[in-house]
Amino acid sequence: MGILPIILFVIIFILILKGYPVAFTLGGVSILFALGVAVFAPEHMRFLDLGLLPYRFKGIIDNFVLMAVPLFIYMGIMLEKSGLAESLLETMAILFGKFKGGLAISVVVVGALLAASTGIVGATVVTMGLISLPTMLKRGYKPELATGTVAAAGTLGQIIPPSIVLVLLAATISSSSKGGAVVDVGAMFQAAFLPGILLVAAYILYIIVISRLKPDWGPPMPEAEIVEFKKDGFIGKVIKAFLLPVLLIAAVLGSIFAGIASPTEAAAVGAFGATLLTFVQRKFSLDMLNKVMRQTMNLTSMVFLILLGATTFTLVFRMLGGDDYLIELIQQANLSPMAFLTIVMIIIFIAGFFIDFIEIIFIVVPVVTPIFNAYEVDMLWVGILMALNLQTSFLTPPFGFSLFYLKGVAPPEISTQMLYRGIIPFIAIQVVFMAIIILFPEILYIFIEK
Repeated sequence: MGILPIILFVIIFILILKGYPVAFTLGGVSILFALGVAVFAPEHMRFLDLGLLPYRFKGIIDNFVLMAVPLFIYMGIMLEKSGLAESLLETMAILFGKFKGGLAISVVVVGALLAASTGIVGATVVTMGLISLPTMLKRGYKPELATGTVAAAGTLGQIIPPSIVLVLLAATISSSSKGGAVVDVGAMFQAAFLPGILLVAAYILYIIVISRLKPDWGPPMPEAEIVEFKKDGFIGKVIKAFLLPVLLIAAVLGSIFAGIASPTEAAAVGAFGATLLTFVQRKFSLDMLNKVMRQTMNLTSMVFLILLGATTFTLVFRMLGGDDYLIELIQQANLSPMAFLTIVMIIIFIAGFFIDFIEIIFIVVPVVTPIFNAYEVDMLWVGILMALNLQTSFLTPPFGFSLFYLKGVAPPEISTQMLYRGIIPFIAIQVVFMAIIILFPEILYIFIEK
């Protein structure tokens, strides 16, 4: 009996790797597998009750936490249209341009600010790729350093709150806990804040070091160009470029950290604030609003369709005793909690080479969460580690989405091999950083009580 859910898991994983639609593969294969058990192994039917599915679906649709997903998506897309990223990039380039590697540092800082404002990886990478990448190449930057910086900085929205990854992880861990600890989205945001900032600092440190060791990789901007930009109202440009995103970040994260609003309520504040910022930037129109709402609907529908399919898979997997079987196997293997955590992190990292972060969350997390609960492991800590690990899925070839986005807008002379070589140091930084969080979990609790 125990091997049946493992067979189901393997079949689904293989089909997804072959490119079949995730939502329909998760849901459809799970139901067909359950019906197959009913026909060929009816003695196990007492474990299966697909009549529970409508109640599980209703639980997802009624989940107040998941309402934050479309609101954060709307906020990110609206800010993409506001032109905020362009003014930020131009201003930061002048502020840091006189230093070696200054343009790359400005890209990382802007990536962090956009992450705390939007959290939409595709929009961030494309915007910075269109504006900053040609400038860096024109200034003589090593293509690998330029492309690696843009791709890595664009993924910071996966760990710096407000992050859709953190919302989905918290919801999935809580729904999969089987009576274990519930992970609050607000606590997840607070725990992820400092690791996100430290990761930004690690990126900047790497850029500074490599620019010192290899000065021709990241030359400073010409002094004449910096002076020209500073001639006409420079202080006003800086204030305008920084004030708007900082106000939005303060409204969203500040209301959560202060306990004034739940993450979902803060997401609504962010969506409203992003619309106001677009008004201020004089970019708002009814046509643009229509496009933003359509994009929001499409992305939200995709996420929730996958979530419904994942719920079907989880229900069938559990009713076949998959989680109990895995717990029993691991207990028989005498694995320590740290050994099991290491195995899970390696699986997620390797899966990130081939499938999207949403698919990994909805396939892997429901399977491993009950086992972590059996070990009495802190799921908030595990959730942050998973988020950091999932961030690498945007960077790891051959299917790193950040690389796809950047390749689509990069100049013709930028080859795929350059993208791959450029991203390796940043992936290494993230792996080392994950190891640091594993060894020093107290980093997560500086802003919250354990």
